[in-house]
Amino acid sequence: MNEEISSRKTRIKKGIYILPNLFTTASLFCGFYSIIASFKEHFVPAAIAVLVSVVFDGLDGRVARLTNTTSKFGAEYDSLADVIAFGMAPSILAYSWSLTIYGKWGWIVAFFFLLCGALRLARFNIQIGIIESSVFNGLPIPAAASVVATMVIFFDYIGAEGKFHNIFILVFVIVLSLLMVSSVKYYSFKDMSLLKRKPFTIFFWLTVLLVIIVAEPEIMFFVIMLGYAISGPVWWLIKVDQAARKKKNDIEK
Repeated sequence: MNEEISSRKTRIKKGIYILPNLFTTASLFCGFYSIIASFKEHFVPAAIAVLVSVVFDGLDGRVARLTNTTSKFGAEYDSLADVIAFGMAPSILAYSWSLTIYGKWGWIVAFFFLLCGALRLARFNIQIGIIESSVFNGLPIPAAASVVATMVIFFDYIGAEGKFHNIFILVFVIVLSLLMVSSVKYYSFKDMSLLKRKPFTIFFWLTVLLVIIVAEPEIMFFVIMLGYAISGPVWWLIKVDQAARKKKNDIEK
């Protein structure tokens, strides 16, 4: 009887949880679709697919925690899917949309984005439980992918339809890549609970922000993602300045 129960438990452990991994598969599919759309020069649909992939990626972990279905398989599968959806897809999108004109330097920069994204994921996986959960060490790869995607949508919205060749894009992709593998800290929003009571002013300004986003989503999503990408270096500069001021005050005392 005990051997039968033990055997049944072993079979259960060998299985996988369906629901969270379906969300991960949906995220992977969106990343793959984005790549196909980029090849066909359908840049806005490719960018939208990356953003939808970000949504599914955010849901799979939350669903796993809510349903108590977290597993090592799910974590590994999620990382592999992220390499495709947030590494490969946005790098090919950036290359097809803007970097082809630069020849080998264009695809080298696109590969650099993919490389840094993969390294960022690997570092994140080994740092789980080591660094505080309220911050990310380096720009998260979904955020970097979202900056690329919203940038494509933004430029299309303001009239730059089709391919857009500008040296600024080349430099910008390099900067995003470096931010991913940097040690610059980014707020993770994991300690922000929207279910708890908040001051009325916070609710008011969040409502105003939501209205503005609905009115001009093509502009606001890019502004928000760009602002998040910049927030890390700005936060770092503020901390350096505060440390310098404190050191100066200590010396003067």
